[in-house]
Amino acid sequence: MTKLILLLFSMTLFACGQKGTSETTVPVTEVKKAPATTAPLFDADSAYAYVEKQVSFGYRVPNTPAHKACGDYLASELKRFGAQVYEQEATLTAYDGTPLESRNIIGSFNPDKDKRILLFAHWDTRPYSDHDPDPANHKKPLDGADDGASGVGALLEIARQIGMKAPETGVDIIFFDAEDYGTPEFAKDRYNDTSDTWCLWGKNPHKPGYKAEFGILLDMVGAKDAVFYKEYISMKYAARYVDEVWEAARNLGYGKYFINANGGGVTGDHEAVIEETGIPCLDIINYDPNSDKGFRDHWHTQNDNMSNIDKNVLKAVGQTVLEVVYNR
Repeated sequence: MTKLILLLFSMTLFACGQKGTSETTVPVTEVKKAPATTAPLFDADSAYAYVEKQVSFGYRVPNTPAHKACGDYLASELKRFGAQVYEQEATLTAYDGTPLESRNIIGSFNPDKDKRILLFAHWDTRPYSDHDPDPANHKKPLDGADDGASGVGALLEIARQIGMKAPETGVDIIFFDAEDYGTPEFAKDRYNDTSDTWCLWGKNPHKPGYKAEFGILLDMVGAKDAVFYKEYISMKYAARYVDEVWEAARNLGYGKYFINANGGGVTGDHEAVIEETGIPCLDIINYDPNSDKGFRDHWHTQNDNMSNIDKNVLKAVGQTVLEVVYNR
C-alpha cells in the first residue's frame, strides 16, 4: 500500500448543497441500437451488501472509531480487488474550528495506462441531521445509507468487477473524506461556508499532474424511486460525457431513472475536481424537482438509513457506469 501524508492545516470544509432547482426539458434524441457490450454484469446484491457493511460500522464521522474502521475496510477491499492503493491523510479544520483527521482512499486499476477514467464518491457521513423534521434530531449524526454509502457501495462492486475483468482503459476510484461536515443549518448565523478549501485531492492528486479523460461522481444513487437529471455544472463542463452516460442508460433500459432533462446545479466534489484539475466531471445525483431542497426527504435526516436503499437503482447506476467504462 502506498501512503501519501499531506499536512494540510486551517482548512474549512463545505458540505454538498443545492445551488438551484431549475428544470428545463431536453429534446429526446433518437436512441441508437445498443452495441454488443463487453461490460461485466453489475451484481446489485453485492453492491447492497457493501452499502449495508458501511452502515454497520456506525456513523462514519471523522475522528470516530467507526470512521477509522470503515476507512481500513475500504482500503483493504480495493487492495483485495487488485488496485494499487494510495491514502491521503490530512488534518483539516471544520467550520467551527474542530480538527478533523481525514483520509482520501484511492484505488488505481491499470496504473500504467495513459488513458484513464476517474470514478468517485464521498465515504464520510454527516455529523448532523439538520434537515430532520424533528428539531430534537438536528445535532444527531446519521447513517448515511444513501448520502455516502450508496455511491461507495456501487463503486466497490465496480472495483470488484474490474478486478476480475480489466477494461482497456485505466480506472481510478476515489473515496473522498470530510465532504459532509459543512456548516449545519442551526449554526449558519454564526459561521460562514467557504467552498475553496474542500475536496483537497484536486490540489494534491495522488500522482503529480494526474489527468483523466473524464470523471463521474456517484452521489446518492441508491434510494427507491431515484431519478437522475442532467446536473447543471456537469452539463456546463462535461456535456459530451453526460450525454454518453444518459444514452448508455437508455440503451440498457434504465431511462426511467436517467431523465433526459436538465436539473439544478449542485455544489459537490465534481465541481472542485473540475476547478483544480480541468478534468471534465459529471454528477449522477438523485434530484427531486418537486422539493424546495432539490433532494429527497431523507436527505440530512435520521431517515437516511437502509430502508431507503433499492437494489434496482444500484443496478441501474452501476451497470450504466460499467457500460461506459468498458466501451471506451
